[in-house]
Amino acid sequence: MHPLPELTAFLEGLPEPHILLDTQYRILAANAAYRRQFSAQGSVVGRTCHEVSHHFAVPCDQAGESCPLAQSLHSGQRERVLHLHHTPRGEAYVNIELSPLPGPQGGPGFFVEKMESLRMAGAQPEAAALIGRSGAFQRMLALVARVAPSSANVLLLGESGTGKELVARAVHEASNRAGHALVAVDCASLPETLFESELFGHERGAFTGATHARDGLVEAANGGTLLIDEVGDIPLAMQVKLLRLLETGTYRRVGSTELRHADIRVVSATHRDLAAMVDERRFREDLYYRLSTFPIALPPLRERTGDIALLVPALLARVAAPRQFSVSPAALALLERQPFPGNVRELRNLLERTTLLCDGNCIEIEHVQLALDTGLRSPKALAPADCAPARMPVPTQPLHDNALRQALARHHGSRAELASQLGISERSLYRRLRELKTPGASPSAIGSS
Repeated sequence: MHPLPELTAFLEGLPEPHILLDTQYRILAANAAYRRQFSAQGSVVGRTCHEVSHHFAVPCDQAGESCPLAQSLHSGQRERVLHLHHTPRGEAYVNIELSPLPGPQGGPGFFVEKMESLRMAGAQPEAAALIGRSGAFQRMLALVARVAPSSANVLLLGESGTGKELVARAVHEASNRAGHALVAVDCASLPETLFESELFGHERGAFTGATHARDGLVEAANGGTLLIDEVGDIPLAMQVKLLRLLETGTYRRVGSTELRHADIRVVSATHRDLAAMVDERRFREDLYYRLSTFPIALPPLRERTGDIALLVPALLARVAAPRQFSVSPAALALLERQPFPGNVRELRNLLERTTLLCDGNCIEIEHVQLALDTGLRSPKALAPADCAPARMPVPTQPLHDNALRQALARHHGSRAELASQLGISERSLYRRLRELKTPGASPSAIGSS
């Protein structure tokens, strides 16, 4: 069975790479954009798609990848997957969209496959901001690629240092808002008294020191994307006003009665367990559901097997320029054995410290070991146990009321010291003490200095 000439001519005029396949994965036609992409391999017509794009001898689903053609044969519908293709520039991530065309007997006869390269990510150290090829990374990237072109609100969940801001930028740049601004608001660094003014702006005379009117971050993001970083730190009073913005697209400047409109897409990020905070009534349930239309979990570095080898040269190029470094196999193996609880941020810091300890152009295992030994997490860098003051452990889970009461009973220092030991901000501690409402738990019961 041969494709209609009209169909082949239609594909030829499309700007994105397209091919026409039969049910045996054979390429029956390829448009100019596809031929240009794979011109180094000679003629592609008559060969299988998995041979050309993946250098596989068998279909993708038999080589550990998802195969849109196999999925379409099973479902009878259009299928979309993210693949890692061989290109003249090396391996690159490509969105594959495959549509079945009915044959004379009613079943699928041909398949049209469209390819769209992802500029926001790659599997090469020099390719893009988001770098990786592990299964955990690819699953995360597939979700980013699927949601980015839409207008849905995105909630990025992950440990500190996993690259939430980079993923937020990738979502923005792959959307139809890429021509407008991506504006970030860091909820953890904003005092509660300034939060509303920073977000929505204020009028002249709205409060002491407001000598002139000022636009807020929402206004700066109009037409683009607003990144709400550390959204779990938003004060409860402000959560109501943020909810109104998300539900109606309207807000008011501080000191104004005028209702303003904002055309924004919201991407929020947090390392906290928002669902647990909802259960503890420290985060509004309605706001949680508004923000988490499309949640994406960012994998920690320890789950990204093999990605350190890709990240190391890319990070070295960023932290050590204009110096150029190579990394010995032994040094790379030592890096790959580290747990990196601080994730990519910790790896970056370690590499920068390593380059400062290396006088040559090749990083050896002794340079990495010395950088590890001088790090804060190294036992050699810590004070002896008999000299170090006792500290309560920083909780890895949300701080419950009983845990806070126990911490209060043990603590005799300042409020700032207690907040630091609990791993929360002083403002959050003050708010939790007010919510606790138990004798001796008032904010004034602990020194403020």
